[in-house]
Amino acid sequence: MAMWIEWAGNLFIVLLGVSGGLAVGSGLVALLIVLDLIPRLAQLGRAYRQSPWFETAVTFGSVYWSFADFLDWEISIPGQFPLIAIGLLDGIFVGMLAAALTEVMNVLPILAKRMNLSKYMVSLVMAMVLGKTLGSLFDWLVFQW
Repeated sequence: MAMWIEWAGNLFIVLLGVSGGLAVGSGLVALLIVLDLIPRLAQLGRAYRQSPWFETAVTFGSVYWSFADFLDWEISIPGQFPLIAIGLLDGIFVGMLAAALTEVMNVLPILAKRMNLSKYMVSLVMAMVLGKTLGSLFDWLVFQW
């Protein structure tokens, strides 16, 4: 009997992990599609023909860093120049993501107007802000400890 309970518990953990991975992966894909991050990157870089390379880089980067996180890989980087380059690339990515989010946020007033939610606009934005803030605090204070 104890073996079946342990087996059911392990099956639950597997299903929970797969469903969480699907949710996060779907969210990442939805973010990339909604923000048009890859086409926008190709447009800004005037590199339309290299768009498949950008898509491949994002895919392999996601897979690589997933393995690095799960398997606790550590990288020892000597010197400060590589760290400066990595920090610069991280900053470029975050800046481009922030710019894309800014463009998408213009959709919110249009959507509210078309769905006759203009009078609830402040409540809608506050719900998004409070949800993000409370979710982050819950993650940092509960899950990280």
